[in-house]
Amino acid sequence: MKKPEVFDKEITFEEVNVLNRSIISRTDLNGIITFANKAFCSLSGYDKDELVGKPHSIIRHPDMPKIAFQEMWNTIKNNQKWHGFVKNLRKDGLYYWTEAFIEPFFDENGNKIGYIAARKPVGDKDKTEFSKKYAELKSKE
Repeated sequence: MKKPEVFDKEITFEEVNVLNRSIISRTDLNGIITFANKAFCSLSGYDKDELVGKPHSIIRHPDMPKIAFQEMWNTIKNNQKWHGFVKNLRKDGLYYWTEAFIEPFFDENGNKIGYIAARKPVGDKDKTEFSKKYAELKSKE
């Protein structure tokens, strides 16, 4: 699937009516989406059938530095919880910020079978801080 043209306009949780809703997705061990709830679909602008079976990177904004995702993968692959701030790209080319919480999940036999992520809105102070931080990291790539 082709990435959308990027526009410098933010969409907020309020604008897509997901402010007080859980934003949830699950992936397999390779980052392929296996589940996206309705709120995740509303926020990302994609229909569920456009997301399931696709890499989670479908929503990766080009402003995000590679090292941020390397850190995330290193953490969750080692069965640890990861927390961070992420600028995501919607299907329509607009962007949204999330504070993400990702952790591995396991089957009934204790085998790791994927990862689950929950998200919440990001405050203006954190958006400003991480926009600057990510721009600096991105400039070094």
